[in-house]
Amino acid sequence: MNIDGKPYRTIFLADDGLSVEVIDQTRLPFAFELRRLASMQEAADAIRTMVVRGAPLIGVTAAYGLALAMREDASDAGIESASAVLGATRPTAINLRWALGRVAAKLRAVPTGERAAFALAEAARIAEEDVESCRAIGEHGGRILAELHRRKGRPINVLTHCNAGWLATVDWGTALAPIYNAHEAGVPVHVFVDETRPRNQGAALTAFELNGHGVPHTVIADNAGGHLMQHGEVDICIVGSDRTTATGDVCNKIGTYLKALAAHDNDIPFYAALPFSTIDWTLSDGVKEIPIEERDGREVSHLTGRRDDGSFATIQVVSPGSPVANPAFDVTPARLVTGIITERGVAAADAEGLLSLYPERRKAA
Repeated sequence: MNIDGKPYRTIFLADDGLSVEVIDQTRLPFAFELRRLASMQEAADAIRTMVVRGAPLIGVTAAYGLALAMREDASDAGIESASAVLGATRPTAINLRWALGRVAAKLRAVPTGERAAFALAEAARIAEEDVESCRAIGEHGGRILAELHRRKGRPINVLTHCNAGWLATVDWGTALAPIYNAHEAGVPVHVFVDETRPRNQGAALTAFELNGHGVPHTVIADNAGGHLMQHGEVDICIVGSDRTTATGDVCNKIGTYLKALAAHDNDIPFYAALPFSTIDWTLSDGVKEIPIEERDGREVSHLTGRRDDGSFATIQVVSPGSPVANPAFDVTPARLVTGIITERGVAAADAEGLLSLYPERRKAA
């Protein structure tokens, strides 16, 4: 996508051909900076500290991190060690484990001296696949928005949560890809952007993206979504996912479940948009089986922002001494999900619906 008229992806091979560059998302929306990752440990730190975030992008970054590790130790033990370090950075997003598993499995069949180059090429292939998957998600979801516009005869109001745009992937995004597709096709869309506490990824990142792309939007407090739905101001909800079970349960940024409940109560369609790499075919009960990352309580107790004079400050907003819990994700049961938008089409949020798009998984099951 474009930044000041220049196209960028969130991660790309650096000019030296030996390292990768990423957009430092901890600096957005007030500063656009690139960070170079030259080692496996730097890639792991970037994932852990959310310099890069979003399930698909985490997976691609981990793949590149494993490639960087092969320059230091290309042995089988090196593969296992690097995979363990990278795999421990964010436990909820399944794309991380998927990407590492794919690269590691192929590397074991490659001669040691060729592993670094092979892993780099494989990471690049995963990145390209992610771009194509997200583009296709945009097309399938864009048709849903176009049909809503045709039926209602007015601009469509979409509510989203967190950031599932191009910053969460290599390009295009998941939940925002249909919005970009519809916008570019001339379908009038307006987005209600949840601020998404903690970390404010909606207010900081989604709003930044939509601003840059010229998509009409309004940032709202997280608790305002239900009110807007009650008053007919939301036509559809589209969110991303960090892990979706084989039965259609959707794990996403904390607060997603509450939006799904409000949408269900107001008969508003609620979709999750995600690529194949986000589906965990080994799980059937998201609430019981998906590990929920518990992050530092400081993300809740403190806020960082820009003062009117342009300087930055971090302030405490929670009563001193009060304990803080910070579960990063929640699970929306499949019964609350209207459909799942993937690169292969739109599926019902159940086992049969997903298998209809991925029939090869029937044999695996």
